[in-house]
Amino acid sequence: MLKRMFTCFLLLVVSVAVLAQQPQQQPGSSEELKRKQAEIQHEIDDLRTTLKATKKNTKAGLLQLAMVQKKLRLREQAIGNINQQINIIEGTIGKSRNEIGRLKTELDTLKDQYANNIVYAYKNRSNYDFLNFIFSAASFNDALRRVQYLRAYRLYREEQASTIKNTQVLLQDKIAGLESSRKEKDAVLQKQEKQKIELEDEKKEKREILSKLKDREKEISKELTSKQKADLKLKVAIRAAIDREIKIAREKAMAEARIREAAEAKAREEARARDEAKAKEREKENAEANAKKPATEPTNPATTAPVTAVVPKKEVKKESASVFESTPEGSRISGSFESNRGRLPWPIEKGEVKIHFGTYSIEGTKLRGNNPGITLATEAGAVVKAVFEGEVSRIFDIDGNWSVLIRHGKYFTVYSNLSSVSVSKDQKVSAGQMLGRAAVNDEGNGEIEFLLMQENRNLDPESWIRRR
Repeated sequence: MLKRMFTCFLLLVVSVAVLAQQPQQQPGSSEELKRKQAEIQHEIDDLRTTLKATKKNTKAGLLQLAMVQKKLRLREQAIGNINQQINIIEGTIGKSRNEIGRLKTELDTLKDQYANNIVYAYKNRSNYDFLNFIFSAASFNDALRRVQYLRAYRLYREEQASTIKNTQVLLQDKIAGLESSRKEKDAVLQKQEKQKIELEDEKKEKREILSKLKDREKEISKELTSKQKADLKLKVAIRAAIDREIKIAREKAMAEARIREAAEAKAREEARARDEAKAKEREKENAEANAKKPATEPTNPATTAPVTAVVPKKEVKKESASVFESTPEGSRISGSFESNRGRLPWPIEKGEVKIHFGTYSIEGTKLRGNNPGITLATEAGAVVKAVFEGEVSRIFDIDGNWSVLIRHGKYFTVYSNLSSVSVSKDQKVSAGQMLGRAAVNDEGNGEIEFLLMQENRNLDPESWIRRR
């Protein structure tokens, strides 16, 4: 009886100990979600401040609409982030409930076992029973084992009581943890509700701006028409400049190829002349040797055969994917530019995207357009910087404002609508170097056009510059 109870208890102790040692881990993404939530909220607060200042200083325009739309996207991200946090907390609560139920079951089992042991000990409390148990052993060694067994049984009862207490403490900790998770969930739900209220307010704010934009539709249409005309002039100027760069690079590559071919031809001619001279020398030596030999001795055709010069085959070079990568420096800059996709700095210190890349339409109006780059709103006279090392390919005037074209291997960046320029043509520039200052638009704010191209193909700059 004692042996069977002791064995059962050991199994229970091991199971409870293993359960108690399990680490209470929260999902690894929980802290990351909180960090992301803080970043989103910080960005929303910055947008709110900027938008408030913009409303005071200017009429309702595309910049205000772009900022409100961005704020709405961020708010929806924040709500989605909170939903993920709620899912994680609910998962934690479910696990805690399961663990509490398991601990309660095991605690009840331990208590039942302990009660049975107490009853058994009470019924067999006579010292005579224990002495009889020892002296009834078949041998001395068997008696020693029975004594050890009785000692183990006493320790077993002590450990049994201690394990019950430890399990009760662990159960209380689990219950406290469950309560903490419930409170955390309540707090997050309150945040979610607040975010939903903010979202509705921002949707209302967007409707108000759209209403004002509709009232100013003709005025904004003129603004966009003027921009499209300037964009067309800019595209023509860029195309001409890049075509010129391609032509110069191709002519340079062809000239270098001709120089290499001439050098190779000269080397082949010199090698052929040396081989002919050696062949004539061998023929002369063979003729002298044959004159000294008897007339009946045949000549060795192998020694008298003329030697033909071996002309090395011209190595065929693979044509480069871009003429701008035909030099090691051009290939290095192109590769380095590509490897920094998504990490390039912004050309301005502070600002927002007013009009995104590609085709766009203004919600609630008939206004449409196609932007070759991105239109960035900033402070009047803000410093405009190069996003990567390169060489100033061209500086040109578009409707009274300056544009700077910089070559980065096979890639080009364009900084347009500058009031002043602080670099010169063919100048090498480094990343972050000042190129000029942003010009002022009709609303009194700074504004620049930023374009990114792979030779003559326009790319979306927002996928190359880092996210703020």
